[in-house]
Amino acid sequence: MPAKDSLMLRTLHGRLLSTDFFRRHWLPVLGVVVMLMIYITNRYTCQTQMETIQRLERELEVAKTERIREKSTYMSRIRESRMQHKVDSLRLGLTVQEQPPFRLRIND
Repeated sequence: MPAKDSLMLRTLHGRLLSTDFFRRHWLPVLGVVVMLMIYITNRYTCQTQMETIQRLERELEVAKTERIREKSTYMSRIRESRMQHKVDSLRLGLTVQEQPPFRLRIND
């Protein structure tokens, strides 16, 4: 038991890893620290890029919806103007109705 107590006491007092340990093993310790820094940097970069991708995908969805809406409006205008041109060329005397259609109720 004295070995465990001495290990535990050294750990509690902050003497588990001495300066002599770092002097002898400075290269592996430096390698581990560098690897940890690379891992943290890689993880942070990956996470920020994933957030950027998600933001751009949302923007793309909004742009697609806006494009579809604009295309629908454009096609509606084109059809209406072509029909008006055809009606005018045939001299039918039809005009565009200003108010929307309404339903008539017939009381029986």
